[in-house]
Amino acid sequence: MTDRALAVVRAGALTTVQDLGRPGHAHLGVPRSGALDAPAAALVNRLVGNPPEAAVLETTLTGCAVRPRSAVTVAVGGAPCAVTVDGRPAAWGAPVRVPAGALLDVGAARAGLRSYVAVSGGVAVEPVLGSRSTDLLSGLGPAPLTDGAVLPLGAPGEPHARVDAAPQPAPPSELVLRVTFGPRDDWFTPEALRAFTSRPYRVSAASNRIGLRTEGPALARALTGELPSEGMVLGAVQVPPDGRPVVFLADHPTTGGYPVIAVVRPTDLAPAAQAVPGTPVRFVAVRRR
Repeated sequence: MTDRALAVVRAGALTTVQDLGRPGHAHLGVPRSGALDAPAAALVNRLVGNPPEAAVLETTLTGCAVRPRSAVTVAVGGAPCAVTVDGRPAAWGAPVRVPAGALLDVGAARAGLRSYVAVSGGVAVEPVLGSRSTDLLSGLGPAPLTDGAVLPLGAPGEPHARVDAAPQPAPPSELVLRVTFGPRDDWFTPEALRAFTSRPYRVSAASNRIGLRTEGPALARALTGELPSEGMVLGAVQVPPDGRPVVFLADHPTTGGYPVIAVVRPTDLAPAAQAVPGTPVRFVAVRRR
């Protein structure tokens, strides 16, 4: 029987297995997790003929290198980067055939942060609570990749897409996040609410899969007490004691005790996955629905 697996030659700074995540388990204290740039992950799956729920590799900054034990079709998308097969240039954003034993090298991001690698058949690690995603907060799912690790692959499905290249959005030069105020906006002064949606922020280097941290004006509280721990949702903008907003991403905690000033619209979170440190951030208030 054909050995359908990937051998990890270079794991990179942080490469994890991700799929659509495991929503619906917050009552158990389990975050949603899943690919931070979900549209990019969906596109590379489509390019290699995988269903949307197939697991992919999410690389961070430095890419990764893997060696398939059988011939596979791969596609790399998300953050633009160099792609080579046994040292020869290959297409980014398009299906690429990689022979058995050849080295697929996904280079460092030229812009943005996270590249996505789909392999025909998908990464078939054992699912946990219905998902193969690595969750860095709770530790569920497979561990981040390490050199020498071997990842099983599923059986290939549909034929890969017949395209030379698929258009993908560029990483943001400015991150515009539309927000709905609440539920705890009344914990902040009127001046803080105005500053939140009118003053410039920047992406902090301390950001990760748990949350996008910002640098900018501190938001002063109108109330100085402590909240009991309450549920948190994807896109919640929590304000810790230093006053700088934190946007919760896929691996966010399911509860928290700092006030949430607003919630980001889900469609605006994919660009946040590609916003490098120093990227300007603007919070734009929209009406409640």
